[in-house]
Amino acid sequence: MQELPTWFEVGTLVALVGLLLADLLVVGRRPHVPSTKESALWVGFYVALAVVFGVVMLLIPGGGTEPSSEFFAGWITEYSLSVDNLFVFVIIMSRFAVPAEDQQKVLMVGILIALVLRGIFILLGAAVIEQFSWVFYIFGAFLIYTAVKLVLDRNDDEEYEDNALIRRMRKVLPLTESYDGAKVRTEVDGKKLFTPMIIVFFAIGSTDLLFALDSIPAIFGLTEDPFLVYTANIFALMGLRQLYFLLGGLLDRLVYLSIGLAVVLGGIGVKLVLEALHTNELPFLNGGEGFSWAPEVPIWVSLVFIVAVLAITTVASLLRSRQLERRGQA
Repeated sequence: MQELPTWFEVGTLVALVGLLLADLLVVGRRPHVPSTKESALWVGFYVALAVVFGVVMLLIPGGGTEPSSEFFAGWITEYSLSVDNLFVFVIIMSRFAVPAEDQQKVLMVGILIALVLRGIFILLGAAVIEQFSWVFYIFGAFLIYTAVKLVLDRNDDEEYEDNALIRRMRKVLPLTESYDGAKVRTEVDGKKLFTPMIIVFFAIGSTDLLFALDSIPAIFGLTEDPFLVYTANIFALMGLRQLYFLLGGLLDRLVYLSIGLAVVLGGIGVKLVLEALHTNELPFLNGGEGFSWAPEVPIWVSLVFIVAVLAITTVASLLRSRQLERRGQA
């Protein structure tokens, strides 16, 4: 694959950072609960922006079908995982009774934490892959394990339990009884105290960490280009805040989302293992030679597979939800 022009990569990252900072500024100055129309327009804008970016990459010198297809496959996968992430965000917001007008700031902070964590993991992942190609065995096995766990635990999403560190924070930190906007510290009777928002931010951050552990190996199974990996993550996270308010109760209707994501992650995991077998360098396997019978899965096959699985999952979820609603009304 040809390398994308440096000016294109730098310009893209600068533009995306600027867009995120502008979004953060808007949230900081005008905290509110966005209407369905406002949320839909912003989600549509960010989705259209990602599509335009993929098409531009198809046309520029140094680009082409391969990087464009890898971006779209990575973006769709990361976007789907981000929607799953929203389930947990909804539970956390409800669990800690975050005021509706402050939820935008919480989500924005969560997105920024996710971008930083994923950036670190992407750099580490790229460095490890560069030195040790056999790491694909580990990535593949981990994704297959995650896929199985998603299916087995798919009915546990409705509960959120504080982890040990959060429970410890509750006991150690001097906390106020109520929120003070999105502030993490406030003054009560002349004393500086933490607000419950510090616990919310930590819960969101730890959730982002867990999701990054799943999503980064998944996208490295589709492309090894750190630029494509990170831009796919940025585009997937942009608009997530508005998507949270747009979907609202509709998230409950995606009853088969975890199964669809499990199939996608499992498929990418198998692809990684096959690629690791094809380029095998482990001396105790086949004498350090690649297995000729292990096929290389083209990126277009991965893209079609991901889109087909998610489309079937969405349609099946909506049909099942409608069936359950009719039974409830009967």
